[in-house]
Amino acid sequence: MKMVADWKYRWRSHQSKPRTFILKLGLSVFMAALVFRLLFSRSIHVPQVAQTGIIFLENIVATQSVDIIDEQDVEQCDLFRGNWIPNPSGPLYTNESCPFIESHQNCMKNGRPDTGYLYWRWSPRGCDLPRFNPKRFLELMRNKTWALIGDSISRNHVQSILCSLSKIERAVEVYHDKDYKSRRWFFPSFNFSVSVIWSPFLAEAAIFEDINGVSSSEIELHLDRLDKNWTQQFDGLDYVMFSSGQWFVKTAVYLKNNTILGCHYCPKRNLTELGFGFAYQEILRTVFNHIISSKHKGTVFFRTSTPDHFENGQWFTGGKCDRKEPARDGGFELSDVNRVLREVELQEFEKASAQAADKGVKLELFDVNPLSLLRPDGHPGPYRFFQPFSDGKHGTGINDCLHWCLPGPIDSWNDLLMEMVMRG
Repeated sequence: MKMVADWKYRWRSHQSKPRTFILKLGLSVFMAALVFRLLFSRSIHVPQVAQTGIIFLENIVATQSVDIIDEQDVEQCDLFRGNWIPNPSGPLYTNESCPFIESHQNCMKNGRPDTGYLYWRWSPRGCDLPRFNPKRFLELMRNKTWALIGDSISRNHVQSILCSLSKIERAVEVYHDKDYKSRRWFFPSFNFSVSVIWSPFLAEAAIFEDINGVSSSEIELHLDRLDKNWTQQFDGLDYVMFSSGQWFVKTAVYLKNNTILGCHYCPKRNLTELGFGFAYQEILRTVFNHIISSKHKGTVFFRTSTPDHFENGQWFTGGKCDRKEPARDGGFELSDVNRVLREVELQEFEKASAQAADKGVKLELFDVNPLSLLRPDGHPGPYRFFQPFSDGKHGTGINDCLHWCLPGPIDSWNDLLMEMVMRG
């Protein structure tokens, strides 16, 4: 990309009385200074965009505008507010180079025809965000332990991390539970382990559904009992990332002290409707209290829930997500459900953060909600399933507008994660 500045200056001649040599010299110096200021003080630096054969980038570059920002108005760095900008270099890995991608997120193998969603990166306002450096990250994590605790989005994220790190060393799986939902990998050269701990509610729950989310009965959720899957390991971990959210929207019966309090969306049961926001708030409060009162000495990240991008329906009602590029800021609104989840998260984190600071607990907010909201193009959609339109097929009728393609937008979370680790 090349920009050419064409500056034209017009000077009018005026009749004047003879000037002394000193006056003429002073005027010449003044005008030279004025020209220099006009030429250089308003110059705009526009980074070049590498040439590529991908047609969509030509359209993107053509539509980008350049904002002139006065130095006095430059915003303070906020890693989680910004824009998605073109990234001609593409992802750090491919679906062929990484063995850790689950079939439901392997959009390329499953036949997704477009690739534009791979060529963007997150650019925070007010600061530069370096790209994830696998070698540097592994060096930082030498002799450390990581665990991502939550639902299938946490699993989605840990696969992104493993794929990015596999450029330096391929992790060895050293543990999995019987359903392969909780797993642990080890990087021998760095004595570094990464785990994903399946705990979609972060609390004890009886769940009766299959891999596609079809339930045979209401979930039984204990609001006062945290899940031992993670509590028994928590104190021994160096870095932990908690997350939840979307599972609370499901039909569930709520219990405390083994006594039913009510439910969320259980019309066939004669129970009080308490709403999913109530349960989410109760459990997050219990989780944060456990973190703050524990003996854990490492760093804890709380990741905000990621919004879905269903349009014209939901998971089982024909909802789709067929956009091909990021949304502009304000171009995609949070649904009412996602707004409730976010309000609960921010409210409870704010209270917990103040308590954690008083007790010297390292509790950080990993707020990927705003940047994820702008990526309706990054989901598997119908390509959750292998070749859904091949041989005259018309798809399965199910579109995944919640999880993320790998590679895809979720890889930018690793840029943010590394930056936060580097900042300490």
